[in-house]
Amino acid sequence: MATWKGKTRGGLAGYKIFVTVLKYSGLPAAYFLLRFVALYFFLTNPRSFSIIFKFYRKRFSYGFFKSVGCVYSNYYCFGQVLLDKVAVTAGFKTRFNFTFEGEEYLRKMVDEKTGGLLISAHIGNFEMAGYMLERLKTKVNIIMFDAEHENIKDYLATVTNRNYNIIVIKKDNSHIYEINNAFREKQIICIHGDRFLKESKKMSAEFLGEEAFFPTGPFYMAMKYNVPVSFVFAMKENNKSYHFFASPPQYYRQEGLQIKRDQTILRIIKSYINEVENTIRKYPAQWFNYYNFWEKDGK
Repeated sequence: MATWKGKTRGGLAGYKIFVTVLKYSGLPAAYFLLRFVALYFFLTNPRSFSIIFKFYRKRFSYGFFKSVGCVYSNYYCFGQVLLDKVAVTAGFKTRFNFTFEGEEYLRKMVDEKTGGLLISAHIGNFEMAGYMLERLKTKVNIIMFDAEHENIKDYLATVTNRNYNIIVIKKDNSHIYEINNAFREKQIICIHGDRFLKESKKMSAEFLGEEAFFPTGPFYMAMKYNVPVSFVFAMKENNKSYHFFASPPQYYRQEGLQIKRDQTILRIIKSYINEVENTIRKYPAQWFNYYNFWEKDGK
């Protein structure tokens, strides 16, 4: 079965080099250096190349040469969003323009003190959205796996500052108490809905023309806590701008019988998939799941 391993490739030395370039030469110079780094990964990472190449060939029906070009664009864009995140969180002199679509839905969650659940995906740059959500003037929590290598995580902590709270998913399930408290205090919680580890509960649904598995946890939360749920994405438009999307919020009632609950979860997943599909068709270079996402591909 296709599963995410819980870690994203990257080395400490590379982070240090790019942070130094960002600090003393700025984002354009870092982007220039990134072109060569992206080319290196393009030429030396056959497994990742094969996965992303297949993504463009099978999901978008691109021709051979266009798919090859898209792989490089994908690597380069992924590097850009990582650099953007570090540049903003470290406070380097970088100005981004933001377009907000659906912000009024999130403001309503804050004004009416309902709290809310925002579900995103590994497309675009959702950590940038954490800073964009500062406009709401409420506490924002982002749930994530503690998958960063310890030395990289410790180094980034010395050069960046977050204005949102991180709730780390832990094996002892202690993160559930933090989630309960956040919803009890009517705060905003953000989570990704497109990755799961091997031991996670999951459901299958058609995504971009083929069955794929999705974790049930984020969508069970949508039903369990009875808070408004919005699907949100922060997509990079060009070197200096991002576009933030938020879908109209919905409430999902938890039914008594298990079969009814599963049907509700699957309905939420399908609504989520529809939003992800629409977004990734607009921004095909910003798909950042570097593993065999589809079950058939993972066999």
